Amino acid sequence: MAFITTSVEYGIHCLLWLVGDNQRALSSRELAELQGISPSFLAKIFPKLEKAGIVAASEGVRGGYRLARPADEISFLEIIDAIEGHKPLFDCQEVRGRCAVFDNSPPDWALSGKCAIHAVMLQAEKAMRDALAAQTLGAVATRFGRKAPPGFFSEVNIWMDERMTERTTRSGKPARAKP
Repeated sequence: MAFITTSVEYGIHCLLWLVGDNQRALSSRELAELQGISPSFLAKIFPKLEKAGIVAASEGVRGGYRLARPADEISFLEIIDAIEGHKPLFDCQEVRGRCAVFDNSPPDWALSGKCAIHAVMLQAEKAMRDALAAQTLGAVATRFGRKAPPGFFSEVNIWMDERMTERTTRSGKPARAKP
């Protein structure tokens, strides 16, 4: 089982599209379509990000999601914890007390102190959480921006503008976008 699931990957990829100067509001449907992922699946992720104060939602024809604060202030750890909840990397089962020679009654020395295996796993989890806390959405967006070929972001902006126009002209009347 993955401890950091696809939900986190989907969420981070979509959050990257909210980074930037224009701070255009995008619906979860638009973000899902842009990324080629399930709109219904993504619709379950963004309320968690909103509850954590990572995004802010607005309603109306220009509604959708925006980052709630600067991307450089949003760590990957915050995003992961918002989507997944704070789950431990390792769930110690205290196997050390189940040795057959203990005859279902482990001695005190076998169970005293922290399990050595659990201690290693806690150390690894702390290192991972520290590394994730050090990475910001803004820093990753900058690296992504350098990798994209010239003109790519212009194409994305045209795509987004078309969606915004579709929102406002559906059925000849302004549409209310759901975040």
